[in-house]
Amino acid sequence: MADGQDKATYDVDEIEKLIQKLRRVEALHARTGFEGERAAAANAIEAIKKRLEECEVKDPPIEYKFSLADSWSRQLMVALLRRYGIRPYRRPRQRRTTVMARISESFVDQTLWPEFVELDKILQTYLASVTERVIRDAIFEDTADAAEVVAPKQLGSDSDA
Repeated sequence: MADGQDKATYDVDEIEKLIQKLRRVEALHARTGFEGERAAAANAIEAIKKRLEECEVKDPPIEYKFSLADSWSRQLMVALLRRYGIRPYRRPRQRRTTVMARISESFVDQTLWPEFVELDKILQTYLASVTERVIRDAIFEDTADAAEVVAPKQLGSDSDA
């Protein structure tokens, strides 16, 4: 890429590809025959909401506690819950990465959690890539992990005898 303009275009294209990939994952979890377009995404959401309603009839909602690794994963889980009409919350003194929701176990097992895991993996990979690229371009080009070194022997330790 010769200049900043090319790089900005590349980033927009990359983000659009990521969004399309996320929509395909959603369509897969909705178990619809549609892929790609916005209309297909709307159909996928409706199919998943219908499945949620069916699950709640057979399997009444219970309180779930999702303990997530980071704020990105928390944001994703909250967005998925809200998309399907489920109210996320947390109790006082719970960590910010904890998300609570009342939801049927079968919906969590069959739809929500598998979809979350797949979307989270895609987003984590993308965010790691962007972070590495920004650090490499703006801070220092070597982004390798720190070297592992053996700790020096301590003077006067039992192993000196």
